[in-house]
Amino acid sequence: MSPRYATVRDHNHAIRLVIKDPLSADRTILANERTFLAYIRTAVTLLVAGLSLISFFPSNLVKFIGIISLVPTIIIFSVGARRYYYLKHSLNS
Repeated sequence: MSPRYATVRDHNHAIRLVIKDPLSADRTILANERTFLAYIRTAVTLLVAGLSLISFFPSNLVKFIGIISLVPTIIIFSVGARRYYYLKHSLNS
């Protein structure tokens, strides 16, 4: 069995890795997907918490806190999506 190679790219460097186990690439892909789902889960939890604060509490301070909690939702989802697609592209090339 000949060894497989994978190229992992950083912003400035490309590293060529030898894959000895044929399933290691599959495990890495699945781990990347699980991590992306964790980012989505966290973003959705913050979104629901923020919308609940806005909807169910009459205080302006609590509504403001709910609106402020929506900003990290967008940031967390964006970081997770960017990281997922970057690593997916790095593994495919």
